[in-house]
Amino acid sequence: MRRLFPVTQETATAPAAADREWTLDELADAYAYPTHPTDPQGGPGSREPWLRANMVSTLDGAAQHDGRSHPISSAADMRIFGTLRALADVVVVGAETVRQEGYRPARARKEFAARREASGQGPAPAIAVVSAGLELDFSLPLFTSPTTPTLILTGAAADPHRVAAAEKAGARVVVAGDGMGVDPARAVHALAGLGHTRLLTEGGPRLLGQMVAAGVLDELCLTVAPMLTAGDAQRVAGGPSVAVPHRFVLGSLLEEDGFLFSRYHRP
Repeated sequence: MRRLFPVTQETATAPAAADREWTLDELADAYAYPTHPTDPQGGPGSREPWLRANMVSTLDGAAQHDGRSHPISSAADMRIFGTLRALADVVVVGAETVRQEGYRPARARKEFAARREASGQGPAPAIAVVSAGLELDFSLPLFTSPTTPTLILTGAAADPHRVAAAEKAGARVVVAGDGMGVDPARAVHALAGLGHTRLLTEGGPRLLGQMVAAGVLDELCLTVAPMLTAGDAQRVAGGPSVAVPHRFVLGSLLEEDGFLFSRYHRP
């Protein structure tokens, strides 16, 4: 892996030497969350939340192939995927993505244990599933045996029987919207209130589109795969459009085996 941006003394003078597999510590430093002021009295939600998304896209804009993202990923992309998870307090994901990708609980990784402990984090991030209808299989390990209890973000009008089934399975149900829907801004606020301020979303495209439209996305980590798929696959963000495009700033750009790993953030 080599850094293309920002240009450093190492990349400017010895680009070939910089083209190597990075350690997990180097990746963690490269993708560290911004440091924000905290409430001097501490407590849950005392740190300003930061919501980042991690997505992969082909050259022609497809976020999936045959309904899944794995076919357009790579070994380096999966290393970054694991690193971003290891840095997060919570991973926010849509219910359809949970069903399609076969989501399992985030696992504790010894390589990041010291870093997480120093940051005041638990051994593994929680998974927060965004679901209006709660049409989920609560017998799956994601709900019955996570390292950190799984959260479900839903609306105030969610089916009480499904809510009870989720809680019986061990999940924590968090109301983040009126009616059946989930409001992205309320979801971010609710998670921050639980002490989850390092937020990561892995989509899917509809959920990410809702976050973009609501103006709550702070950062996009986008892998561009050197592949063409054509077809009618979804792009990284779908759903409602914004009146004026949101302009983001390029923070960093890495490359390995033709895959580009970009990191954009709000100004």
